[in-house]
Amino acid sequence: MNWSFILIFFLFMFSCNKKPLKTPFSVAEGVKVKHFLSIGPNCVRIVQDPVTNQIVYTTFNGSVYEIDKNRFGLPVSKLRFTVADHGINELQGIDFLGDTMFLVGNIKVNKGKGTRGIGMRAIRSGKNKYEWTPFFITEEMGGNKTIFNHGFNATVISPDGKYVYVNSGARTDHGELQENDGLYPNQRDVALTSCILRFPSDAFALTLRNDREWLLSEGYLFAEGVRNAYDMAFTKDKQLFAVVNSSDYDHPEDMFEIKMGNHYGFPWMMGQLDNPQQYLNWIPDASLDPFIPETSHAYQQKYFSVDSSFPKKPSFLKFSKPVLNKGPRLNHYRDKKTGKVMDGDTTGHLVGTFTPHSCPLGLIFDTKGSLGGKYKYSGFTLSWTDGENFELMSRISLEGEELVHLEMDYDPKLENYVMKTTSLVDNFLSPTDAVLIDNHIFVIEYGHRANIWQITLPSSVNPK
Repeated sequence: MNWSFILIFFLFMFSCNKKPLKTPFSVAEGVKVKHFLSIGPNCVRIVQDPVTNQIVYTTFNGSVYEIDKNRFGLPVSKLRFTVADHGINELQGIDFLGDTMFLVGNIKVNKGKGTRGIGMRAIRSGKNKYEWTPFFITEEMGGNKTIFNHGFNATVISPDGKYVYVNSGARTDHGELQENDGLYPNQRDVALTSCILRFPSDAFALTLRNDREWLLSEGYLFAEGVRNAYDMAFTKDKQLFAVVNSSDYDHPEDMFEIKMGNHYGFPWMMGQLDNPQQYLNWIPDASLDPFIPETSHAYQQKYFSVDSSFPKKPSFLKFSKPVLNKGPRLNHYRDKKTGKVMDGDTTGHLVGTFTPHSCPLGLIFDTKGSLGGKYKYSGFTLSWTDGENFELMSRISLEGEELVHLEMDYDPKLENYVMKTTSLVDNFLSPTDAVLIDNHIFVIEYGHRANIWQITLPSSVNPK
């Protein structure tokens, strides 16, 4: 999300202020919704174990649950692992490769002032028996006192099983100084943040240096300039896409095709809109700049500033463009010239990519062709933010907290993907992730009274 989704304690504060009960409902013909399971708080990810076919979900504080059936055939959740098993205090990523489960997250160091990214794997060696081995750990990075320390989060295995891709989000809102009371002087983002890393899936006990040239020479630094790709997914054609959360400024939220060696703009550009803090003539005053939400955390904490030491964009650097959204959903934007909120449906403007502050999460693709009709091989994403209750987004749109269908086509003239977005299910309560199993999408919510919902779409298999 635009304020950068995840430090979970911030999400917790936001969730507690929302209505305690919400029931999702279908807004698309042929799409059905039913309640699947009530769960506990702080749930972040949902995946499927490819060997047992069980649904597995995780919490930010390190618990891993599997869903089984009770004697009445109803789904029940069972605790599989805790922090005592894997040692990851802030668990944000999970994926499977056969009998091996990969977990990725962060641990606090330096009395809570610093952080290290960490990856662990659990190899199934028998029924309810697992062997834990370390995957990687990073050198210390400076933490900060804000909500913008995103850490290591999204995790996905390549289709051929050879690599593990991991997103490391920014430690800033928009590239500002975050020195943490002087403990990390002159530190903005660093080599191990705002990037996507790639490791061999059989890597063992890697120690990742906070050094860009070293990461490049070892082949670990896959893509740069990505503020916070909180979810990544492969298409049927084995292309890697990511949905990216933008800043507290009214930057659109990006969706990118992620390619090796590309730079995606951060901290100089987000959502095809320049970061104004790079310009000395910018006046960071919400009464003068309509793109600044006056109630935003970054503005209240004075992180928008005249910043004479902000790094200059290298003249040779070319940014990869985001997927262009032609709507009709999540395609509101603020006009660069007038500062007025516009609807892309009315203006014909292609937004790059989603409405500011809509917080796209839970990206999935129908890689197996399980779905029927227009849904076959297409994509889906969630909007975490509720425009009706969240002021940063309500200034621009009342949409949000929904499941959106993504129909992408490559336009050779634009040399880019143009995407149609359609809402399928509305009225979730802080949805964080989704998994596609056959012709069902299971959506998991975050919060104290959270649930898993089962969305049924048309199937590619004709009934007998």
